[in-house]
Amino acid sequence: MSSERRAVRVNRESFADRPARDTAVTRALLSRVATGEEPETLRLHRPTAVVAFGPHDRIAPGYHRAIAAARSAGFGAIERLAGGRAAVFHEQTIAFAWTIPSPDPPAGIRQRFDEMSQIVADALSRLGIDARIGEVSGEYCPGEWSVNARGETKIMGVGQRLVRGAAHVGGVIVVDDSARVRDVLVPVYAELGLDWRPSSVGSVADEVGSGASASGTSSVLSLHEAVATAIVAELSLRHELVTGTFGPEIHTLADELEPLHLCPTQETA
Repeated sequence: MSSERRAVRVNRESFADRPARDTAVTRALLSRVATGEEPETLRLHRPTAVVAFGPHDRIAPGYHRAIAAARSAGFGAIERLAGGRAAVFHEQTIAFAWTIPSPDPPAGIRQRFDEMSQIVADALSRLGIDARIGEVSGEYCPGEWSVNARGETKIMGVGQRLVRGAAHVGGVIVVDDSARVRDVLVPVYAELGLDWRPSSVGSVADEVGSGASASGTSSVLSLHEAVATAIVAELSLRHELVTGTFGPEIHTLADELEPLHLCPTQETA
């Protein structure tokens, strides 16, 4: 993966009424970017309320009980595209999915993680947050490239998925309502047998309040939009951005993929 400026399409479409749709669209995009049929793209959107389970979760003895716990808390349950343990998305988070063409995806794993985490950390710094890259003690879905506040609370988590010809860098930024993340993960992680520290969950609003703008002052912009704007601004310092929507090819393929990312409906003891 080259560090030189590249053209990156930015897409802000959301699919809030269908829990697995965002993942299916991103997977369809990954497939078509890998073949050169679509350009490099960053999706940046407001998701619906879902718990996204990773491959290790799906082989845990309590997986089906964890799904039931998520649904009992009012969350959809999906199987995530990138690796890692169960992560939470809701309406006061920002989901991101950066799909990058590459002739040798494994060679650029660390550089892609570094770039995405630095973009988010710099964007949060624009709001006055002491944003740092690295895992905090007891965080959920732990990772080396998490972005935290003050070395105490996790705000962003990120993972990667590689295919021949492209890579997907995706994750979630908790903008507000960190309590909702904690409340659903307590029973879900208990069923998965995972130890963690609920107080490690943070949000942008926990650090700056709910009325901040990208300059750290009160604004007509919602905090959610202020964070998204700051991320786009940071990306624009590194790459040439173009906005764009998806054609019917992406949505047709997403229709086929969407059922594959819905968690099972049965509940087992």
